[in-house]
Amino acid sequence: MRNRPGFVVYGLLGAFVLGSALPLYWSFVIGSHTKGDANDFPPPLLPGGHFLENARRVLDTVDFWQAMLNSLLVSTACGVAVVFFSTLAGYAFAKLSFRGSNALMGFVVMTMAVPTQLAIVPLFILMRDYRLLDTLAAVALPTLVTAFGVFFMRQYLVDAVPTELIEAARMDGCTMLRTFWTVAVPAARPAMAILFLFTFMQVWTDYMWPLVALQKTETLQIALDRLALTGQGQTTDYALVLAGAGMATLPLLLLFVLAGRQLVTGIMQGAVKG
Repeated sequence: MRNRPGFVVYGLLGAFVLGSALPLYWSFVIGSHTKGDANDFPPPLLPGGHFLENARRVLDTVDFWQAMLNSLLVSTACGVAVVFFSTLAGYAFAKLSFRGSNALMGFVVMTMAVPTQLAIVPLFILMRDYRLLDTLAAVALPTLVTAFGVFFMRQYLVDAVPTELIEAARMDGCTMLRTFWTVAVPAARPAMAILFLFTFMQVWTDYMWPLVALQKTETLQIALDRLALTGQGQTTDYALVLAGAGMATLPLLLLFVLAGRQLVTGIMQGAVKG
């Protein structure tokens, strides 16, 4: 008889889902009230009717659409670059034999243990010396290649591409790059889609580095920071800030709705292969 999850499993899953959705719900609740209602104690627990009014105030306060376009350009460029370089490097580590490959892979994995905050000061000095501060390039360049992406694609390609298939392609006269393009890339598409989504989400939600690297050029992080500083010296307008945060989250929700099926399929294929 097939074992079925019990009430404990469903209870834990339900608690996890509610805990994950609570920040998004709370942002919408506060963003749909007036400034006075948002600062009341106890705070409101149900959505109000002022979200559209707060959204109009966001558009009047900052150049929200330009900030969203800039964030979209940076996130897409980083996602495409990470998928491209990580697939190439992951294929090399998974299927090519060369001296020092294990040591190099170990070094890549070790870099994942280094906190991102440790690189802030060196990155700032580097961008300042190359005169890239306050440009979108300064935000995108540090995330064009990631150790996690290389490790993720390497682990996927080890089982996804049979070595015999690569040897057969070589015997038919395929070059190394042609073998990669015609054999490895089609098999790696589910993992590439997942890696693009994860990278896009990571760059979209990264709040610290854009605040350090940018001053006048607006991304969503800079726009939300300016919303928080509106009316400085008085009480923070949380209704305005969280309405802007809710508007900034909508593209991510739309992306997950459109790509959710491919995402689940790719994760399930990876789980079966593992």
